[in-house]
Amino acid sequence: MEIYIVKQGDTVDNIASEVGIDSSVIIYDNQLSYPYPLAVGQALLISEGEASRSRMVHSNGYAYPFINEDTLKETLPFLSELSVFSYGFTMQGELLPPQTEDRWLIEAAWANDTLPVLTLTPLGRDGNFNNNLITSVVQNISYRTRLIDEVIQVLKEKGYRGLDIDFEYIRAADRDAFSEFVRVCAEAVRAEGFQISIALAPKVSADQKGILYEGKDYRALGKAVDHALLMTYEWGYMYGPPMAIAPINEVRRVVEYALTEIPAEKLDLGIPNYGYDWILPFEQGMSKAKNISNLQAVQTAAAYDVPIRFDETTQSPYFTYITKEGVQHEVWFEDARSYQAKFNLIEEFGLRGAGFWQIMRLFRANWLLLDDRFYIAKA
Repeated sequence: MEIYIVKQGDTVDNIASEVGIDSSVIIYDNQLSYPYPLAVGQALLISEGEASRSRMVHSNGYAYPFINEDTLKETLPFLSELSVFSYGFTMQGELLPPQTEDRWLIEAAWANDTLPVLTLTPLGRDGNFNNNLITSVVQNISYRTRLIDEVIQVLKEKGYRGLDIDFEYIRAADRDAFSEFVRVCAEAVRAEGFQISIALAPKVSADQKGILYEGKDYRALGKAVDHALLMTYEWGYMYGPPMAIAPINEVRRVVEYALTEIPAEKLDLGIPNYGYDWILPFEQGMSKAKNISNLQAVQTAAAYDVPIRFDETTQSPYFTYITKEGVQHEVWFEDARSYQAKFNLIEEFGLRGAGFWQIMRLFRANWLLLDDRFYIAKA
C-alpha cells in the first residue's frame, strides 16, 4: 500500500493513470462516492503489488450490539478479537446485559475466526457510567464474588472467549482494591479456560494525578491480565478545545511509560476510529464537539472545498471551514497517514497489537493498511 496526497486539480481518473491502477480500486478502497470529489491534502490509499507484512499482531475492535451487520461483516476478517460493549452491573454485583441482544455478534465473530470478548463496564440500570458501582463491588468481597460468578456464567452460556475489564474514573482510594478485584477475577476466569484483558487510561508516570489515572496501578494490573489496551486517544475530546485526538508525540510518551511496567508482548495500542468537528470560537464549559467518522471529515472538506492539512508533530490531519451562515469550524480526524504513524509505533516497540475504539463506522483504508503491514492473528 502507498499513500497518495491529493494535489490541486487532481481527479480520481488522473491519479489512477499516474499510479497505474484502475480507478475503481481507488474508489472502493477509499470509499469515494459519486461524483468522487476530492479535497486538496486528502490521503488516498493506493494498492500496489503484494503486501509486505513484517510480523503477526493481534487486533481488537469494540462494537455495540446494534452495529450495522454489513459493517461488522466487512470488519471481522481484520480482527483477532471482537469486544462487545458493554455489560454493566448493580451496586450489589448483579451483572446487567446490554440493552440489545449480543448473541448474533458472538456467532458472527466465531464464523470469522475472531474471538468474542465480553466487555465489563460500570454502567448501572439507567445505562449511565457510575464510579460508585466500582467502589461498591471492589470493596465488598460478597458483591465481588457475585459479579465474577455471573460473568463466568454468561461467558459459558453465550460462547464468549474472554473478558475485558473497562473501568474508568476509579477513585484513588479504590486503587488497591481494584487491582485485587482484577487479580481475583483473572484467576477465576482463567480457571474456566477464558482469557482476560483490561483497558488502561493513558498514563505517563506512576504517580500521575487525576481521576483518570490515580486508581490504576499499571504494574499490578499488567501482571494480573493476559494483555492490556492503552487507551491512547481523547486528547482532543468532545468537551475540550480543538486538537488532535491521538497525537503521536503524546501516544509515544504513554507507550514509553507503559513499557516500564508491562511487557511489550502484553500491550495493545489504542487507536481511535473517529474525528471531532468543533464550532469556533471554543468556549470552555459551553462548547461541545460533534463526533464524526473519518469518512465524514473528508467529505466535509471536499464539500466546502477547503484543504486538509497535516500536523507533523502530532501526525494528524485537520482543516477548518466556514458554513454559509458564517460559522467557523475546526475538524481533527484520522487518515491513512495518522494510522501509518501508529502502526509504526507498534512495530518500533514490538507491541502485541492494536485495539480500535470503535468499529461502528467503516473506514476501509485503515483495515487494508493494517492488513498490508501485519499478519493478523486469528483463532
